[in-house]
Amino acid sequence: MAPYFETAKSFADVPITDDGVDTAVFLLASTDFVNMFDLLGGGVFAFVQNDLRSNITGVRHRFDAASAESPTLEKLVTNECSGGAGDRHGTACLVRLLRGLWFTCEALRNMQRDRNAELHTCFKRSYDANLKHHHSFVIRSVVSVAIRAVPHRRDFYIRITQGGSHEKFDEELTKWLAGLERIVLRLKAFLEEGGYGRI
Repeated sequence: MAPYFETAKSFADVPITDDGVDTAVFLLASTDFVNMFDLLGGGVFAFVQNDLRSNITGVRHRFDAASAESPTLEKLVTNECSGGAGDRHGTACLVRLLRGLWFTCEALRNMQRDRNAELHTCFKRSYDANLKHHHSFVIRSVVSVAIRAVPHRRDFYIRITQGGSHEKFDEELTKWLAGLERIVLRLKAFLEEGGYGRI
């Protein structure tokens, strides 16, 4: 059986048109990305996974409620927010989802750039740069403890590649992260320019 990373939907494969980022494929890629961390076992990344899954559910709920008006993430947001000051739960979830994905993206990029750094160092760097300013002191303390529980770099690669090639995983991960960066930067500009939220 092929390793999970070879069969999961990649962010590199999410269609982006002039209208925006394909909602359904983005949700699939996000779910597959989060599920990849299940391979580490024992809820090691539970603090990240739970947040991401909750926000994926919120965006999916909005998409399911208005799929015809939400073929792209941009249209999902504009459609939801055009109704006045009502419920904007899907948009809020999308903002938080993108923050969490960006945090994870940058942590994994840190891991690829600094081949000698342990994973907890890579995740700490990313947290400090991307999420820390969004959290209260209590949340920061919880995250600090959780980051310390991430596996050693060697163990991460063994589990995540499932016996597959580490080099092939790194190649695929580079594509995933480049695709995710393209999506996040596009949506970051869209959300901020429209006053919908800040990543």
